Amino acid sequence: MSLDDQKDQQDQGFSRRNFIKTATAAAVGTTVATHFSLPGAYAAGSDEIRVGVIGCGGRGTGAIRNVLESSKGVKIVAMGDAFKDRIEESRTRAKQKFADAVAVTDDKMFVGLDAYKQVIAVPEVNYIILATPPGFRPLHLKAAIEAGKHVFTEKPIAVDPAGVREVLALVETAKAKKLNIGTGTQRHHQAGYIETIKRIQDGAIGDIVASRCYWNQGALWNRERKQEWSDLEYQMRNWLYYTWLSGDHIVEQHIHNIDVINWVTGSHPVKATGMGGRQVRTGAEFGHIFDHFAIDFEYESGMHLMSMCRQIDGCANSVSEAVVGTKGSAQLDKYTIAGASAWARAKNDKDVDPYVQEHTDLIASIRKGEPFNELKATAESTLTAIMGRTSAYTGKAVTWDELLNSTEPTIVPADLKWGPMPTPPVAMPGQQTSL
Repeated sequence: MSLDDQKDQQDQGFSRRNFIKTATAAAVGTTVATHFSLPGAYAAGSDEIRVGVIGCGGRGTGAIRNVLESSKGVKIVAMGDAFKDRIEESRTRAKQKFADAVAVTDDKMFVGLDAYKQVIAVPEVNYIILATPPGFRPLHLKAAIEAGKHVFTEKPIAVDPAGVREVLALVETAKAKKLNIGTGTQRHHQAGYIETIKRIQDGAIGDIVASRCYWNQGALWNRERKQEWSDLEYQMRNWLYYTWLSGDHIVEQHIHNIDVINWVTGSHPVKATGMGGRQVRTGAEFGHIFDHFAIDFEYESGMHLMSMCRQIDGCANSVSEAVVGTKGSAQLDKYTIAGASAWARAKNDKDVDPYVQEHTDLIASIRKGEPFNELKATAESTLTAIMGRTSAYTGKAVTWDELLNSTEPTIVPADLKWGPMPTPPVAMPGQQTSL
């Protein structure tokens, strides 16, 4: 089970103590303003955040909890999902914890592949949460931004270069419409990471010359197929195991660690050379993705990043990021720096859950009318992960410019309909020529 999945499944009730900690958090220097007229589809003179949730599985249900714990004046008013059972379960769980803050009537619960359109079209919604499988992200982002809604989207923002390019084009569209976008890269809202990376960027370890990041863990969940499920429904309910839906786990999960290295260096790789495979998780129930990757990313400065991710039981686990500089080194996930400027961040019981803090920061920026747009950075981290996947799938070195300028169409099937959908073959390095 991933750390994100563990977070989603925790039975955390809404507590006054957690709410006060979040609303008053000083770790990232934000405050919640009141009684502003918000841009977009807002009632004049109101700062109420009225949330429409698209994607009501584990992460969507977790995001409901997170946003309701983040700030005062927040309500869930619309929900949409491809599957009726998921949306009903999500609403029930949310109402048990948050009561009247979950103000979703039956006519504001939308089911089907086009449910996202119906949620976005609800006039009172002014804050969209996107928590569907990542393959749908560019389509849903485009619809929400064109409709003038502020957005909190989970990472990654696409599963292929075509999707990344589409999202990059939306960055300026959102800015022009004065819409704020958060992207689910919660480490950017985690006090320990913020403080550690600031020290490094201020020169604590000198110039960064090497780095490593890992997300090595055990196996994840799998849902047994029911007789009435079509191929499409089966794949969507087990979306982790299909590249068109998840991007493979290097993109869907390991992006967190890759994103931290891009953040601390202020750049992205220009080349990837990697390998991976499907050694243990070989059954048809696991779709066609790999169960391990190892990628050497090269940055323009000449720095190399050793990146590993694995989802296999019974192995040594590590979810971490580290950098080495000319004057020292840092273990970012531990908030420690070694060398002439040695430093370690003491445990702070006042730290706020970053899954909550990211909503606090986004909502505060909306209420204050300040720009907030994480799309570009997350798009670059997404493309970095895709570059690593492509190198492992093909067995070839892959460059940033090749992917960014690729003319290959999206791997997400067009005009989805419930029915047959063959599982793509497992990628074979040396034989695979594309994504």
